[in-house]
Amino acid sequence: MLRRLAAGALCVSLGLCFAPSALAAAQVTRGDLAAFAAGAGLPITGRAQMVRTADGRTIVSVHVEGLIPGVTYASHVHKQACADGEADGHYRFDPAGSATPPNEIWPGPFTANAAGIGNADTIAAGTAGPGAVSVVVHAPGGAKIACANLG
Repeated sequence: MLRRLAAGALCVSLGLCFAPSALAAAQVTRGDLAAFAAGAGLPITGRAQMVRTADGRTIVSVHVEGLIPGVTYASHVHKQACADGEADGHYRFDPAGSATPPNEIWPGPFTANAAGIGNADTIAAGTAGPGAVSVVVHAPGGAKIACANLG
């Protein structure tokens, strides 16, 4: 029930419910979150999804459960799979460009609610290339605590 409610809220907040033509030729990739060693003490679960729209945008959403309530986390799209050096390196539209949006895709930061659930989404003004392969959740201080391969 909570996931359906969150999905409906995301749909409405992103305006996608009323724009089916924008998603007609969209490429959707998604994956389940799994804890990295730094997050092994937390019962982390959840999903990440990336939508590359026909009109040149990239929409990324993250739903994470099992976090510490009240703590603020970051999440970023990465250029390596989760098992490859713990998804080493943020994906950048321009590899020589800045390490911040709009050159990187950051759904977040977000703060876990009282139940330890966090949600984040973003819309990037560009279509992520094939090198955007995972989403990583970072704890305060930058430690990588969870990852989802997008496939």
